[in-house]
Amino acid sequence: MNLKVTSPFDGHLIKKIPLMDENQIEELLATAHSLFNDRSKWLPKHQRIEILEKTAKIMSGRVEELTKIAAEEGGKPYADSKVEVLRAINGVKLAAEHIGQIKGGEIPMGLTKASENRMAFTFREPIGVVVSISAFNHPLNLAVHQTVPAIAVGAPVIIKPASSTPLSALNLAEILYEAGLPKDWCRVAVCKSNLAEKLATDKRVNYFSFIGSAKIGWYLQSKLSPGTRSALEHGGVAPVIVEKDADIERALPMLVKGGFYHAGQVCVSVQKAFVHEDI
Repeated sequence: MNLKVTSPFDGHLIKKIPLMDENQIEELLATAHSLFNDRSKWLPKHQRIEILEKTAKIMSGRVEELTKIAAEEGGKPYADSKVEVLRAINGVKLAAEHIGQIKGGEIPMGLTKASENRMAFTFREPIGVVVSISAFNHPLNLAVHQTVPAIAVGAPVIIKPASSTPLSALNLAEILYEAGLPKDWCRVAVCKSNLAEKLATDKRVNYFSFIGSAKIGWYLQSKLSPGTRSALEHGGVAPVIVEKDADIERALPMLVKGGFYHAGQVCVSVQKAFVHEDI
């Protein structure tokens, strides 16, 4: 069975993508779990830095291609999609830079007689298998946010992109592979919602990242296996306060853009305005 990816602008068919079945989803989970449990296969920090730096370099050389893919499948104007692509590239660079900040610390000892002549310290390790379910409104940038940090810390990640916009995530994965990332460290699951639920709630998942509606996010949160940590991003209420001394001629165009940009389908879109009664 195939997923038909169409343009929201005029409805034309962009591409057909094979949908994964239950056996393929199981294979993704089993592979990621086995990979993480075998410490000999963990990627050293210097290799992760090299991969992400090369990823950013490849993306920087393909801004036009990435912009067109995101614009066609997502429906945003070209200029807005280009801003998204540039931000995604910056996100990859920031992740590579932050790898050097992943560190533990020393715990003070000698504070009691029993701890005299003792040393204690902490160090940080990857959490385990990460599953990410992404949204449609920023198909490339959100895919970067939900995969690259996992790769940076050394955790295998499986991302399920929005069914309406899977192409940017698939393209990102191919770029990561081209940059040297072994495929099993980042896999894209194009599947139906029932299998996405199976993916997220499996007991082998250590961390769940969700970007989308509150209804679905909280539902999946309630189904997570014991011990699975999570981050849910559901958007905001985005109020704007207009004071009495505000420059209305300057503020109004920004308010209108904030409310109607991408048809309001942005987590920080203007959703309410508190205006001084004198105005």
